[in-house]
Amino acid sequence: MKTFVNFLSSFRIASAFAIIFTIMFNLPWTTFVLFVLGAASDWFDGFLARKYNCCSKLGGVLDHIGDKLLVCNTLIMLTLMGPVWYIVIPVIFMIARELYISGLREFLGTQKIEMPVPKARFSMGKIKTTIQMIAITAFLLWFAIFTSVTPNTTSTVIFYLIYALPKIGVFGLWFALVCSLWSATQYTFTFAEKLKKLK
Repeated sequence: MKTFVNFLSSFRIASAFAIIFTIMFNLPWTTFVLFVLGAASDWFDGFLARKYNCCSKLGGVLDHIGDKLLVCNTLIMLTLMGPVWYIVIPVIFMIARELYISGLREFLGTQKIEMPVPKARFSMGKIKTTIQMIAITAFLLWFAIFTSVTPNTTSTVIFYLIYALPKIGVFGLWFALVCSLWSATQYTFTFAEKLKKLK
């Protein structure tokens, strides 16, 4: 089971890079399916690791890397698909947040101090990741549907989705940005507390 859990995390990493090429070569439905499967694997590997008590340090590293790559790679590609300020600004700040937290962890690592991810079921970091994935899924589904619509399309559901999905995506990005900044503040306080122990 541990091997399968690590496979799911590795699949997420592979999907993160595959998505770059599926967007470049204009394969919107493939992009959408890859991202949804990658996002689903994030939940399943954590669920299986806890249920069968097969957590490992390697699995934790792969899981963390997979999450960040899947989200960050896709967010960057979204800014190329929609280079408008209300998409670009939250993406820049959210990626900057990831680099900032990684910097804090790296510094503490040099001092042999760990700063683990909060284990609370509804931690702000987990909420942020969930909202990011929902927002990205909305954008990718919108793009896939929009590029598939023909002049003969008359379905009101399709037109409603074309109207609603980008709004859900934009709202989700900004909500995720708020969660990101809140989470970064929590990490900063934790970092400051651990830093005191070095004095």
